[in-house]
Amino acid sequence: MIHAAVQGYLVALSLILAIGAQNAFVLRQGLRREHVGAVVLACALSDAVLIAAGVSGFGLVSARVPWIGEAMRWGGVMFLIVYGALRFRAALRGGEALRPGAGEAAPLRRALATCLLLTWANPHVYLDTVVLIGSISAQYPGHRLAFGVAAACGSLSFFTALGYGARLLAPVFANPKAWVVLELVVGLTMWTIAAGLAFGG
Repeated sequence: MIHAAVQGYLVALSLILAIGAQNAFVLRQGLRREHVGAVVLACALSDAVLIAAGVSGFGLVSARVPWIGEAMRWGGVMFLIVYGALRFRAALRGGEALRPGAGEAAPLRRALATCLLLTWANPHVYLDTVVLIGSISAQYPGHRLAFGVAAACGSLSFFTALGYGARLLAPVFANPKAWVVLELVVGLTMWTIAAGLAFGG
């Protein structure tokens, strides 16, 4: 159970760490100190709903179709390898400095609408949470709940740290090299998880 929870937490972190529009938005809100709590909560709750759908859905499917778990395991391995390679490629190309920009504070309603749009309209979020996390959770029969709860906690802790720690990170992420380092860390993490799935069974 502890192993499943640790893996769930790490898988969620590795997927969310990948630089994207949602993370950039949360980081920007944190840098500007605008509606940080509401934005963090919206992201974390959205991920929790999607993770629950993936974990429960794959649990039901794998019970009826025994071979689906093994198929999803290797599908997850391939996905992680490719996704990790993309992160390495992004690192080789160099990073982009985050510039939050100036301007008046957006109202809470607009900030939440933007946040939810970046989350739910992004096709990758379904691959990451429903498909990939759901398929990996199938490798822990009897402990899928622990895996899913830990994955949701990983999401919550990341968005909380990103939103509220953004002020501390502002000088760092103004430098494109910081993004390169982050891309490398994400790529290595994904390949490590892929190796664990492939050789750990």
